[in-house]
Amino acid sequence: MEHYDTIILGGGAAGLFCAGLAGQRGKRVCVLEKASEPGKKILISGGGRCNFTNIGAGPANYLSANRHFAKSALARYTPRDFLDLVEAYGIAWHEKTLGQLFCDGSARQIVDMLLAECAKGDVEVKCGQEVGAVTHTEGRFTVTTQDGEYSAQSLVIATGGPSIPKMGASNFAYDLARQFGLKVVEPRPALVPLTLGGDDLLFRELSGVSAPVEASYEKAAFREAALFTHRGLSGPAILQVSSYWYPGKPIAIDFLPELPSGWLTETKRTEPSLTFAALLRRHLPARLADALAEKLALAGDLGNLPDRKLAEAEARLARWTFHPNGSEGFAKAEVTVGGISTAELSSQSMEAKKLPGLYAIGEAVDVTGWLGGYNFQWAWASAHAAAQAL
Repeated sequence: MEHYDTIILGGGAAGLFCAGLAGQRGKRVCVLEKASEPGKKILISGGGRCNFTNIGAGPANYLSANRHFAKSALARYTPRDFLDLVEAYGIAWHEKTLGQLFCDGSARQIVDMLLAECAKGDVEVKCGQEVGAVTHTEGRFTVTTQDGEYSAQSLVIATGGPSIPKMGASNFAYDLARQFGLKVVEPRPALVPLTLGGDDLLFRELSGVSAPVEASYEKAAFREAALFTHRGLSGPAILQVSSYWYPGKPIAIDFLPELPSGWLTETKRTEPSLTFAALLRRHLPARLADALAEKLALAGDLGNLPDRKLAEAEARLARWTFHPNGSEGFAKAEVTVGGISTAELSSQSMEAKKLPGLYAIGEAVDVTGWLGGYNFQWAWASAHAAAQAL
């Protein structure tokens, strides 16, 4: 049996960062990773360029049963802190949109940086480790894999959630948490495309069409692009609202969020001979404009259409409701909503209240960020919080 101060289960973003920080604080740390190499989800993120943080990340950008839980960790390790590390390694970066920071080169640079940080702390990173059992006796955790047994005073759960199972994702973190008596908030797919059926089937014929919109679900609203697919709706605006959406509920899309109230009747005054479909084509892709015009059944010149009809059409375009019949599930979800309950953890240290020495960080915890680098920032911040306490 090999003995350590800390064993970290999971060699992803949170696990590697926590390991490096703890190792550099003088702890003897071992990372056990199931995959053949560490950081596999990092490598595919951001189209291979890793959207490694968001410069505006704050508590308001996260979903959790306790919306205050993330405040402490996020305040103590900020996007600027991580950016300082990136720059110290000479990794070139750029801001894309809405505060999203990407590598100019490859996501491999972020993985290499995290592994270099681990090397500085003499961390042992062991890949291809299938965990068979985890036990806790006399103040120590013992982890059994096919290669043997590993023992430590502290155990960090950093194995993520079940999103993208083809990358090896599973419910392991939740099963382990339950084994030690911790509650789990029911997980569901997040940042995931939504599927359409019934009266919305017409829109599936627009597969490949994209447009800037404002998508909303209850109080959550996002002004970004929406993409029609052969199964339903995707694109950044849809992925964002999907994290809030519950099955059986509608979402709404404002197809023309930039236009002022009364734009349709005003255009009738200035260009009465223009058709409704032609006007929509000025603002939207032609296929989408024609489909909406057909749905609204407004034919002929604007000058011949009553103001009441135009006002109704404008209201419908500003709040077009869709009734998704599902999502594309964990297979296509970028992250997971839900996870190990924050009620079980210290917001200061990420340590389990019921079992000293047990920690949970990253996506395994019931804290889920928006699309755009927020989930990476939670990985860094929660890992930092745990590492300071180990």
